[in-house]
Amino acid sequence: MFDALKNFIAEVSGAEPAARRFDEEDYRLAAVALLVHIANVDGNTDLAERRRLMAIIEERFGLDPKAAAELIATAEQSDREAVDFYHFTSVLKRALDDDGRQKIVEMLWDIAYADGVADEFEENTIWRIAELLGVSTRDRVLLRQRVAGRATQAGPLEGPWAAAAAKGKA
Repeated sequence: MFDALKNFIAEVSGAEPAARRFDEEDYRLAAVALLVHIANVDGNTDLAERRRLMAIIEERFGLDPKAAAELIATAEQSDREAVDFYHFTSVLKRALDDDGRQKIVEMLWDIAYADGVADEFEENTIWRIAELLGVSTRDRVLLRQRVAGRATQAGPLEGPWAAAAAKGKA
């Protein structure tokens, strides 16, 4: 509590806080831990997924690259220590309304499609997380279609799927 007050005063006065901390009840940490899990669920986090993860965190949470990197490192540790998704999803359910929880699911799909294809592990994991967040099946599917449409329009793929996609078109 004291640290939060100290950071608030530092922000208001224009001074930079000594160090940013993302505690376990911070919805950003919960969201990024889930994003990190999706990026790693297929056993391979490629460059496209890492770039997209960093971009999402900077864009959606308004963080600079240093704070985003700190949040990712903290989230990776939280994900390694977690036994299930409930801790993360319960934090998100308390902090966000329905629209906010749908945005989290959209971000999860965004990471899943960062390499051009969402594999079955990513799909299943997002389904389970969406259920815990209270996002309906209909909304989850609509969000997936929206993100998949953007991914298709984004251009050439990066990562391990690029070669497979190129062979399929030849």
